[in-house]
Amino acid sequence: MSHHSLKSGYSQLVDRMNRFSQGAPPSESLYKILNILFNEKEAQLVSQLPIRPFTVERASRIWKVDPSEAQKVLNQLASRAILLDMEQDGVQKYVLPPPMAGFFEFSLMRTRGDIDQKLLSQLFHQYLNVEEDFIKDLFTSGETQQGRIFINESVLSNENALHVLDYERASEITKDASHIAVGMCYCRHKMEHLGKACDAPLDICMSFNGTASSLIKHGYARQVDASECVDLLHQAYDSNLVQFGENSKKDVSFICNCCGCCCEAMIAARKFGLLNPIHTTNFMPKVDTAQCNGCGKCVNICPVEAMTLVSANDPNHKNSKKAKLDEDICLGCGLCVKACYQKHISLESRVKRIITPVNSTHKHILMAIERGKLQNLIFDNNALLSHRAMAAILGVILKLPPLKQAMASNQMKSVYLDNLLSKMK
Repeated sequence: MSHHSLKSGYSQLVDRMNRFSQGAPPSESLYKILNILFNEKEAQLVSQLPIRPFTVERASRIWKVDPSEAQKVLNQLASRAILLDMEQDGVQKYVLPPPMAGFFEFSLMRTRGDIDQKLLSQLFHQYLNVEEDFIKDLFTSGETQQGRIFINESVLSNENALHVLDYERASEITKDASHIAVGMCYCRHKMEHLGKACDAPLDICMSFNGTASSLIKHGYARQVDASECVDLLHQAYDSNLVQFGENSKKDVSFICNCCGCCCEAMIAARKFGLLNPIHTTNFMPKVDTAQCNGCGKCVNICPVEAMTLVSANDPNHKNSKKAKLDEDICLGCGLCVKACYQKHISLESRVKRIITPVNSTHKHILMAIERGKLQNLIFDNNALLSHRAMAAILGVILKLPPLKQAMASNQMKSVYLDNLLSKMK
């Protein structure tokens, strides 16, 4: 297979991924990653698949093959966690997940011998951490982001607890999930291959509902019940990990338990904190500066370096320090509250609440509006020439400043789509 044919085949797949609200900027590293995960024929076939979940019958029509042949290919891709397969209203459906959280991470959610995981880890590091275009695009494009932080429940006071809604608690997500799965942390597994992993728990990455069902079926994660999942959350709290999960109120698909040194979300938050790459909790730490003794424990535990030590400006103790919070980059996770053994840091509700999408559909629509890709969801798969023409026209219209601002407004986010989606079955 020539380099030209390899790249041209994968270019179609890259184009397909970039029709979604969360894309993957092309680079040589990306082509090498895709070459490990797909063969050329698979890349061509997957590039033709719809964005929204689809049936075997639809894939067979798109590919112009018999349903039995289409199902064989789809099942093979699902067995490698390239596609997710799940049942919706009694119908078997498939979907290509985004790269993150998606098939990039699934490739390292267990040890496996069918791919070179060390080489893949090196390529992921190059593409995500060195080149940075993907991470910038993933975490800093638009206002609505893929993920949000869950409050560390172990530090909530009785007063705080009254203001925490159910969807803001990781433990509540476990109660309504149809399936719960736990697998290997992609981030720390990747760093392990690079010789840079920390000693935080490795088998603690959580998936829920349809995503969990597919990963369990194909051996990429093990099934657990709600009780064991909550126990693992407490293990994460004890290990000073931050809960980073899907940015939606309902049907959350994942919760990662993140360390500050290995995890992509925390690294992105440190690099691009002022661009708000992650949705924070609705709490903000408050330091009692009059009582703070400058021990630095809150500084050491903060995963995004939002806490620093500054001079206490005490003329009687010229070297004395006190903690200072950078509110612009704080995640509101609560780890600093836990670290302050003197209890001089407390949590206060933010003045302005963070808007959380109703569900993943709501989130994807908002992300598509903000990134100028709504036309790709409306004309999914661009299968017809007329669809491609209409998508191009609509794409231009939606990028006009007044309409784009109106579509992305807080009213649109919190009222119109909220009401619309609450009525959808």
